[in-house]
Amino acid sequence: MSARIRSVDMLRGLTIMLMIVVNTPGSWSHVYAPLLHADWNGITPTDFVFPSFLFIVGVSIVLAMHSRIEQQPVSQTFKKIAFRSAKIYAVGIFLWIWPDFDLTHVRYVGVLPRIAIVYFICATIYLFSQRSNQLKLALGILAAYTVIMVFIPVPGIGMPDLSKPMANWANYIDSHLLPGVLWQKTWDPEGILSTLGAVCSTLLGMTAAHYFLREEEQSKKLLRMMVLGAVFIAGGYTLSYLFPINKPLWSSSYTLIAAGASMQGWIICSLFFDQQESKNSYRFVEAFGKNPIVSYALSSLLVTLFYSDFLLGFALNKLFMEQLIGLQVAPKLASLLYALLYVGVIGIPTWWLFKKKIYIKL
Repeated sequence: MSARIRSVDMLRGLTIMLMIVVNTPGSWSHVYAPLLHADWNGITPTDFVFPSFLFIVGVSIVLAMHSRIEQQPVSQTFKKIAFRSAKIYAVGIFLWIWPDFDLTHVRYVGVLPRIAIVYFICATIYLFSQRSNQLKLALGILAAYTVIMVFIPVPGIGMPDLSKPMANWANYIDSHLLPGVLWQKTWDPEGILSTLGAVCSTLLGMTAAHYFLREEEQSKKLLRMMVLGAVFIAGGYTLSYLFPINKPLWSSSYTLIAAGASMQGWIICSLFFDQQESKNSYRFVEAFGKNPIVSYALSSLLVTLFYSDFLLGFALNKLFMEQLIGLQVAPKLASLLYALLYVGVIGIPTWWLFKKKIYIKL
């Protein structure tokens, strides 16, 4: 089976496009509720975006490595994993310091750093572990994470209170061990302990890929995946009574629900795109899926041009919002239209790379 599965590229492309939409509205003062993260406990459609990407990272690890793992020395493969992780992490730090390059005010974690760290951990696990043990490992990590977060007293606080951002082990560890700028003063949604849940999102993606690669009828494979995804969702909602659904903590319940939803999304994409004879439809989405990190990095770089007066002396998003609101367009709709327009702008170089068959693998 080819390592390039169109449904994976399509799901990844849709995820990156939605990530750009939710990250770059015309105005943060005017955003539809589903395009915002839950304030703390709870889940919105936006909260599915990042774990979906990490789920796809897991899928991609298996698809890229399963047929090549025995074709080169393990040490060489590990060096490639480490080098790629370092590149993604470096791009994440660069995007944080851009355009001021203030090295005294650096956030060492974030979206791309988390992707880099999780990729390194999970690709290394894939390289050195039995395939059948990866689901067990994910479930074991989630169980241990639940015990830590729910049952072990926090120094100076006592029993964790998961209804409060600063009364849990994630906050305690971030505030004491995480250097640099934290997104929320004493804790970070991409912090140290929550990385356990993020790693499991990718391990569950690896599990889904193993199911997908089975040598059996496609309908049977997809049915097995659908059932497993439903079990993850049901298990996550059941666990939420103990460990609430929480994106900033990347809670165990959140991890299972998001992985189950991502698996169902992949099944839908497989039914729609892998079975489709014509390869010319939805190519714009596929372009984002084949250069995801580049598309995301471009969307962050161009914020300086489209969302600030750093280069032009005025902010394009404010001008756009003022003009549309002046035309009696609802502010939230204007904000969404700007975000969609911005996806189109990022799509121009992304489409050019796609047409030229240039796939930049950071």
